[in-house]
Amino acid sequence: MTERAPLAMVVAIGDNGAIGKDGKVPWRIPEDLKHFKNVTMGHAIVMGRKTWDEVGRPLPGRRNLVVSRQPGLVLAGAEVFPTLDAAIAAARTTDAEPHVIGGSTIYEAAMPLATRIHLTEVHRKVEADTFFPPFDRSVWREVERRPAETEGVEFVTLER
Repeated sequence: MTERAPLAMVVAIGDNGAIGKDGKVPWRIPEDLKHFKNVTMGHAIVMGRKTWDEVGRPLPGRRNLVVSRQPGLVLAGAEVFPTLDAAIAAARTTDAEPHVIGGSTIYEAAMPLATRIHLTEVHRKVEADTFFPPFDRSVWREVERRPAETEGVEFVTLER
């Protein structure tokens, strides 16, 4: 197998695989937001247009790249690309390890390319309409796990 170029995914997942409800994250955990900021700061972050809409603005200190099939879409503070591959290729011009931050369709497309997952496990079952794609954990090696101060939350790093 050829070595993959570094590509990280950053995601918080509920026990039922939940990542979103009505275009929003289904919980508010300030400690996870801080973790997300620490993990992504200084990196190129790649997201789908729905994730961009949920975030609502370019995230400072990061190069914001958005994947959208909408021709001619212009988003203030972001670069727009028609495909995930194009966004990742552009991200790699300034970042050796771009970070994919969602949503579900983008995670699914990026999964075969990913070399690291920064995973926040939110041990709650929440109502959701958007889920992280199922993946084979046996091909990943857990390299870090630490409990958050927030009860029922753990920060996990997986690599392959």
